[in-house]
Amino acid sequence: MSDRPLDPSGPQAQVVTEPAAEAAAEATAATAWHELTAELSRLQENQHASRPWHTFGPYLSERQWGTVREDYSAHGTAWDYFTHDMSRSRAYRWGEDGLAGWSDDNQHLCLSLALWNGKDAILKERLFGLTNSEGNHGEDCKEVYYYLDATPTHSYCKLLYKYPQAAFPYGQLIEENRRRGTGDPEFELMDTGVFAHDRYFDVFVEYAKASPEDTLMRITVYNRSHEPAPLHVLPQVWFRNTWAWNGTGEDTPRPTLLLEGDGGMHAYHGSLGEFRVFFAPGELHRPSGQGDGSVEGLLPEFLFCDNDSNPRRLYGLKSASGYFKDGFHEYVIAGNRHAVKPSRMGTKAAGHYRTVVPPGGCVVLRLRKCRPAAPSASAPFADFDAVFSERLREADLFYAELQKDIDSEDARRVQRQALAGMIWSKQYYGYDVARWIDGDPGHPKPPADRRRGRNWEWRHLNNSQILSMPDKWEYPWYAAWDLAFHCVALSVIDAGFAKDQLVLLTREWYMHPNGQLPAYEWAFGDVNPPVHAWATWRVYKIDQRQRQRVGRGPDLEFLERVFHKLMLNFTWWVNRKDAQGRNIFQGGFLGLDNIGVFDRSAPLPTGGFINQSDGTSWMAMYSLNLMRIALELAVHNHVYEDVATKFFEHFLSIAEAMTNLGDEHVGLWDETDQFYYDVLCLPDGSMQPLKVRSMVGLIPLFAVEVIDPDLLDQLPEFKQRMEWYLSHRPELSNLISHWDVPGRGKRRLLSLLRGRRMKRLLKRMLDETEFLSPYGVRALSKVHEGQPYVIHVNGQPMSVSYQPAESLSGLFGGNSNWRGPIWFPVNYLIIESLQKFHHYYGDDFTVECPTGSGQMRTIAEVADELSARLGRLFLRDADGRRPVFGPDEKLQRDPHFRDYLLFYEYFHGDNGRGVGASHQTGWTGLVAKLLSPRRHRE
Repeated sequence: MSDRPLDPSGPQAQVVTEPAAEAAAEATAATAWHELTAELSRLQENQHASRPWHTFGPYLSERQWGTVREDYSAHGTAWDYFTHDMSRSRAYRWGEDGLAGWSDDNQHLCLSLALWNGKDAILKERLFGLTNSEGNHGEDCKEVYYYLDATPTHSYCKLLYKYPQAAFPYGQLIEENRRRGTGDPEFELMDTGVFAHDRYFDVFVEYAKASPEDTLMRITVYNRSHEPAPLHVLPQVWFRNTWAWNGTGEDTPRPTLLLEGDGGMHAYHGSLGEFRVFFAPGELHRPSGQGDGSVEGLLPEFLFCDNDSNPRRLYGLKSASGYFKDGFHEYVIAGNRHAVKPSRMGTKAAGHYRTVVPPGGCVVLRLRKCRPAAPSASAPFADFDAVFSERLREADLFYAELQKDIDSEDARRVQRQALAGMIWSKQYYGYDVARWIDGDPGHPKPPADRRRGRNWEWRHLNNSQILSMPDKWEYPWYAAWDLAFHCVALSVIDAGFAKDQLVLLTREWYMHPNGQLPAYEWAFGDVNPPVHAWATWRVYKIDQRQRQRVGRGPDLEFLERVFHKLMLNFTWWVNRKDAQGRNIFQGGFLGLDNIGVFDRSAPLPTGGFINQSDGTSWMAMYSLNLMRIALELAVHNHVYEDVATKFFEHFLSIAEAMTNLGDEHVGLWDETDQFYYDVLCLPDGSMQPLKVRSMVGLIPLFAVEVIDPDLLDQLPEFKQRMEWYLSHRPELSNLISHWDVPGRGKRRLLSLLRGRRMKRLLKRMLDETEFLSPYGVRALSKVHEGQPYVIHVNGQPMSVSYQPAESLSGLFGGNSNWRGPIWFPVNYLIIESLQKFHHYYGDDFTVECPTGSGQMRTIAEVADELSARLGRLFLRDADGRRPVFGPDEKLQRDPHFRDYLLFYEYFHGDNGRGVGASHQTGWTGLVAKLLSPRRHRE
């Protein structure tokens, strides 16, 4: 076959169809661009549906158990109803999970990997982690794995899983984390000692596509220890179980996998059609000096069972017969030969390779899935390595073009892995709420309580699409505001997919009939910050620049389509979240979990309600976002000038209300403290500012828009209405600034903050004793470390103190913390807002940065400084250390760890250590945009 593969850790490693006439013109204009990289050509083919490259991809969840959609309990105890221990024996209803998984976009046919080291009690088919009650800071994945590379069409993808050679310490991880309190650090797999003396395997899993439906899978396993180690590797192929839920009308007849005479498998599915699946003989490569670098062949043993639940194990039904989902576990671990099908036909199959890997040696396995009529079906491995080499070369060319202006090799590595993580975090998400509540025909009826339980008001929601996930283990479900940030980062490499995601969430099978966007599956009716319009505009502008390169005009159809749905959503906000009808908004927790002194999603212990600085500011930002979209549409259709005027006026009303709550001369801005605060409105009509200096008080920065005079000149009706306001409503005109630009008339600045107040707010934000960390802006001022905010309610003190890392409370599950750490989404919005302010004020407007340093900087320079500090989390410093890794010396120094990045949910407010979900590349993937030179980010 091939020579011994290159060690990926070594020094050489690198880490709506349009009218035919327009499409033809575009193809001509784009020829030079397409010749540059094959991946760009594939993206173009995918967007025109001429070749659907997105049909197959890394769409398996990393945790389907413990999710709401698999929970049929009476009281919503999802973690207990379907556990990790059950997952190997119980068929999933709504999706599949797996290690380094792959599937089609309806998740009918799945590929993944299973491993056994000869010592584990469980066949390693999926990632392990703690439930919310088991972890001392909530749920947490206890594995070590990395998304290393990926292209947007999934033509090449690469993942690394580190598999211990000792028995996996399931019990130790559970017991030690259960013993620890919220003030203790989390006990991780690295802390158990299983990686001591390098006694582990590096398992690299790569996928490449020869064509949209021709997938190649290559598994390369290195023994990093100094001793030989036994290993079982089982590449798996199976069908998602859609046949056990009687009456669904899906998949009749039952799909099949059958071993044929040529050693390949025949896969048939009623909706997907036919495929062939081939397993090549494996290769055991011995290092030089151990058998002269010889290669030994490994023949697979083919195993079959069915992707059905095992009632014998799950429910004690000893008389139940069949070959169940856990058949491979039973066969490999327990030696039960009766657990697999002698007929070599079923709905789940594997090639079982077993060997002993010498120290420094490796095993290479190859699998291929293609249509029976594909040319590769007759000789599936003849061009296998050549296809991989070509796809990797094309991936390198794609990223070389994207990164041509990034000088630092380390920054290029970080950006490429960040984007890889975003691509690997795509997942099939299936959930029909009405069917979930009512139950499946032929199955026991769910408890009656569920009819008024979780998500009962969302019966219309019926999802069965590929979505970008925050983290496919810790958060294997979409979240509305997370998704918006994902799309901005994804648009850098695949604007088509980003646009589709933004449209999808506004479709009628997602958006509630009342206009609300679904928040997340634990509570679709919860409220996330309204950032969908912001993301829509940003993706539109990024896509516009990309389309200009190939001679195409802007995608106005996309912009208009989302805009109409967002007007419904805006109306929902106005009707539901403005308790007094005075343009001051409540909203609830708004994604900031535990940032306040109260649980803002629950009834207040004081009674009354909170007028929220962030909720109101988000709505001011929302008004400006929709106004700007309407102005863009109005350039092409003047009907939208009226709509733009409506959002312009709404913004002004919100801005006015923030300065005078209910005509009581109480505002959200505190002139003494020079900061914005929430205001508690008590049942007796009194108001009390909640003087917590937090991100809540910085969010008013986000409500900013600059209108250039050339745009106004194209929109005479809107301009006339704006001028009317300036002359007839002086109390509102003070909320608008203008700036003379020679030769261009007057720019208009719409913002909640004019110059003086903005400088006061930035003075606090840029103070390193308060918000400014070496690695970005903290979510809570460090001043509360020594001066916690305390309020007494019913004789009991309630407080907020600075907690730079993990949460010390169980609020919102206890697995995230907004009381001090650094969070990418809000930092990114701060940077974008500062860039807008600079566009208006220019270089003459300066502020001290950091506060007290004596160094004056333009607002653009402040934005660049914040970008640099955020990038510093991942980049090697002068000592070769990455702050994200914290004090762990193995992660910092070991050549098999130090250049593999994890993109955490949030970061320690003082030292930058990664905290929370370890693979939340979703919004933390925004670092990919920040690492590009600014001229490419704008």
